[in-house]
Amino acid sequence: MDKKEKKNIEKDEEINVEEKTNPEEIEQDRKIVVPGEVIESGSDFLPGEGTRREGKEIVSMRFGLLDMNDKLIKVIPLSGAYVPRPGNVVIGHVYDMTFNGWLIDIASPFNSFLSAMEVGRFVNKNDLSETLNFRDIVVAKIKDIKSRGIDLTMRERGLKRLEGGMLIRINSAKVPRVIGKAGSMVSMLKQETGTNIIVGQNGIIWIGAEDVENELLAKKAIEFIANKPFIHGLTELVKKFLEDEKKKMKITIKPIGPTTEEN
Repeated sequence: MDKKEKKNIEKDEEINVEEKTNPEEIEQDRKIVVPGEVIESGSDFLPGEGTRREGKEIVSMRFGLLDMNDKLIKVIPLSGAYVPRPGNVVIGHVYDMTFNGWLIDIASPFNSFLSAMEVGRFVNKNDLSETLNFRDIVVAKIKDIKSRGIDLTMRERGLKRLEGGMLIRINSAKVPRVIGKAGSMVSMLKQETGTNIIVGQNGIIWIGAEDVENELLAKKAIEFIANKPFIHGLTELVKKFLEDEKKKMKITIKPIGPTTEEN
């Protein structure tokens, strides 16, 4: 792999929503909890997202997977609509333009706006379509949420217009399982399918590769994960699934090639 290829791949990987780790790592065994279930008693843990404290007990507020890390208890939902939050990396498409920016559909009930000032490159304000046009796909970050809607930015590294590849959509609640513990699942998927994968926290996922067969293989694996979020040892099951699919499809995985950069 030459320096240019390495730089491009690393740049894409910077926008994944969790830190990378060894792809061989297996996700921790997570218990399924239901609303009202007592998770922990005492003061050793703090209630996080999806939980609340009732007296000395921490109680689940939703149906999902229990996550206990660094004295913080969270419940990762397994269903439900996407709830935008500042800092979320999302994928969407341009569906309208104004005199100073673009309206982006990010599969949210709120309007999302990308200002020309937030693109991070020169923009011809007399013709915004030179920068982004209708139906263009972008990966962006939620900068702020206001009463009038969501403000997006593309001023950070790795945020850009996406070219080629394919998009798939899953329930946003399944995104943590696709990413895996500390990014282990998505890293393994990239390696085993020879693809670049960008996971939007809104449940929209971009898959890019030189060969469409690789993209289809990754798509099947992601759908397999999304359909089996409860299973323990999911990483190993996905590896076995990919081995079987590669034999059926009679494909050999090629190294990931360079991606198109947006300056």
